[in-house]
Amino acid sequence: MALSTSSGQSNDFTKEDTKETSSLVVCFGEMLIDFVPTVGGVSLAEAPAFKKAPGGAPANVAVGISRLGGSSAFVGKVGADEFGYMLADILKHNNVETSGLRFDTNARTALAFVTLRADGEREFLFFRNPSADMLLHESELDKNLIKQARIFHYGSISLIDEPCKSAHLAAMSTAKNSGCILSYDPNLRLALWPSAEAARKGIMDIWDQADVIKISEDEITFLTGGDDPCDDNVVLKKLFHPNLKLLIVTEGSEGCRYYTKEFRGRVAGVKVKPVDTTGAGDAFVSGILYCIASDQAIFQDEKRLRKALYFANVCGAITVTERGAIPALPTKEAILQFLLEAAAI
Repeated sequence: MALSTSSGQSNDFTKEDTKETSSLVVCFGEMLIDFVPTVGGVSLAEAPAFKKAPGGAPANVAVGISRLGGSSAFVGKVGADEFGYMLADILKHNNVETSGLRFDTNARTALAFVTLRADGEREFLFFRNPSADMLLHESELDKNLIKQARIFHYGSISLIDEPCKSAHLAAMSTAKNSGCILSYDPNLRLALWPSAEAARKGIMDIWDQADVIKISEDEITFLTGGDDPCDDNVVLKKLFHPNLKLLIVTEGSEGCRYYTKEFRGRVAGVKVKPVDTTGAGDAFVSGILYCIASDQAIFQDEKRLRKALYFANVCGAITVTERGAIPALPTKEAILQFLLEAAAI
């Protein structure tokens, strides 16, 4: 496996590089309301006020892809309440297909209070007792929608509780049998799992089915039981599996590493002043899935892959310059403008 270590920065993007695609990306899982403090660097108790923002990693990715000009759909469940209806309207406003969205009359839409520390990192307090997203049944799945997808994207939060876990596994099976690329972002939220052991097992139980996996350095440390996340041998021996087309390790503002069967390397990040890191990883996933949906030769062509990963890095960087997840996700025009300005510096 060849190693490529150059920065991978490629500012020569054109509109052709970000051409629109009709390949559908279906995102499965949770959608909720994030309450974000209006000031940073304080605890939840100290926050003077909160700004509500739509969130939930799979929903963020669906909106992010659509904002970039791609085709996306969301499959999940919200409460039949004002927040649930608001979230559905936000998806529609962002041109995300919502035929797979369901409403539960007996449970509320999930809420999460997100504390912004002084360094821009987050702490979470969830309200799910249970929330509507946990109560999606297999019988409520729009399997015809899933079968139309080129990429099926999901996280691990939907694996924690029944009946959503069974719905998740059924949706994955439908997608796999239809020839979809399976994309997995574990998106570890340890506070939601019964225990660390349950989280590790739940996340790894479906690991070998994914074609594309995006994982953070902290998640590598957790899943490997404390191994060095920067060690390529740890990643290749413990996390890379024979079915994988692409494994991406995100390094925050430093960029990302990538691993395929043929090559591996690193693409440098983009420096910006962070305001709120909420949604940065989801924006990154949106960027890379948008590129894969447009051009599946990326898996075999390292130059194309590096260009796509730099594009995804820019998506993440722009997102951290605003508060909230979905409100901060960039458009294709914003990406191109950023690249033009970067090239001029």
